[in-house]
Amino acid sequence: MEKYIALIHQYSRETYHQMTREANGLLKYPFIVPGSRSYSNSLWDWDSWLTDIAVRQIMEDGQEKDLSFSAYEKGCILNFLEHTREDGRMPISVSPDSMMPDMASSALTNIHKPCLAQHAAFVIRENGEDGEWLRPYLPRLEAFLGYYRRQMYHEATGLYFWLDDLAIGVDNDPCTFYRPPKSSASIYLNCMMYRELLSMSYICGILCQEMPESRSFYEKEAASLKASVLRHLWDERNGFYYSADLNLRPIEPGVWLHSGMPRHWDCLLQKIDCWSGFLAMWAGIATPAQAQRIVEENLLKTELFYGEYGIRTLAKTEPMYRIVKSGNPSCWLGPVWGISNYLCFRGLVKYGFDKEAQDLAERTIRLFGEDLAQNGLLHEYYDPETGKGLNNPGFQNWNLLVNNMIAWMEGGRVIEE
Repeated sequence: MEKYIALIHQYSRETYHQMTREANGLLKYPFIVPGSRSYSNSLWDWDSWLTDIAVRQIMEDGQEKDLSFSAYEKGCILNFLEHTREDGRMPISVSPDSMMPDMASSALTNIHKPCLAQHAAFVIRENGEDGEWLRPYLPRLEAFLGYYRRQMYHEATGLYFWLDDLAIGVDNDPCTFYRPPKSSASIYLNCMMYRELLSMSYICGILCQEMPESRSFYEKEAASLKASVLRHLWDERNGFYYSADLNLRPIEPGVWLHSGMPRHWDCLLQKIDCWSGFLAMWAGIATPAQAQRIVEENLLKTELFYGEYGIRTLAKTEPMYRIVKSGNPSCWLGPVWGISNYLCFRGLVKYGFDKEAQDLAERTIRLFGEDLAQNGLLHEYYDPETGKGLNNPGFQNWNLLVNNMIAWMEGGRVIEE
């Protein structure tokens, strides 16, 4: 284990500088890319946030005080806000000469995942609670969250849904991929949004002290969403969190077939065992009793999620389970990803499952240590049983969050999202 930790530290310290880019074209501010080789000039939404957290840990471990790095992490946020429309529509990715999706289009498609306030709150905390750099853009950040509330919110359940299956982060999650538009109240999306609302409340507490109602508004929105997730997305039978299907016909009193007993439910659970269910622990939504069941009945089950090298992104028992190389979409149908291992680890730590967190951290260290020892680089995702890298050699991104796991194991200061 020690030799793998040494390899990871060496690789991380030698390469993290290569993930910064200077302002270029549509990118007005310097920024961070997911890897020194792949995605070489593109800014991506949740990738930049999580890569930033990893880089901060690498600098902390090496006792490096790179003051210039702050411009790159702030630039990730400001570049997205720079291209946010008045209605809050924000790109998912920005390259020097293009954006995805097209900001000029009137089509309703997914936008930046709800993690920009989380990223901004992280940067503010790590810079002594200085948020003045964000103040001019605060109305655009609020408009971004307002867009989700207007366009991607299901009134009947109080849950958020994806508009389509474009760039949902977990690319081909069968709970959303190939499903009808506006039909998936994703557990991933709702856990992210819960944390996003809490982060926005924190930001308002820093920048809007004269208006305490701003902070209170987002606190109440977060509390309401948490209640909705607890009510609609928990399955008592399986002890797990699932996404929900919103694709129900409307209640029409005049329809004879239904008039005798109109439905009294507003969604149906999609009982597809996807790793995103563990995010209810990462987000702090699950109750302690629920967390116990999630871990014992799902996470640690080798026939379901727990592979030799960490968390399968889809349970092995699902008919959609595939361990294959693919890109656009990348494969989330079973392979182990560094980010799913990390976020599950964080959930375990949060609920006091230290022994299980230690084991998952060690499996992740072995996964990346073996890859570095054999190939001198990391991959985007891996076979859960053999540890073989399946795609995108040279990928860095959130894989570097293994440093944060190591810091926790060694009792050092842990940089947290």
